[in-house]
Amino acid sequence: MDQRRTVRHLRAQGRVQGVGFRAWAVAEAGRLGLDGWVRNRRDGSVEAVVAGPPERVEEMVRLFRRGPALARVERLEEEAWDGDPGPGFHVLPTV
Repeated sequence: MDQRRTVRHLRAQGRVQGVGFRAWAVAEAGRLGLDGWVRNRRDGSVEAVVAGPPERVEEMVRLFRRGPALARVERLEEEAWDGDPGPGFHVLPTV
């Protein structure tokens, strides 16, 4: 993997489902040119893996802390992720 490529696993908690979070994440990741995925979890959180240039991944992390307009992110967990999510950014089924 390119040394200039960072991969992060994110999990947002709060009012993050039913507010357009996944569609917003796809749009923001596309704007930033990131790869990865986003999905709802049955516990009410939203989980994502984002990959790309470090500065763009960090921008996505900052965006996730706020979320889309109707969201209220109360907690964001962030950790390195060992793997490559593949090309593009897409929505995965709920788990």
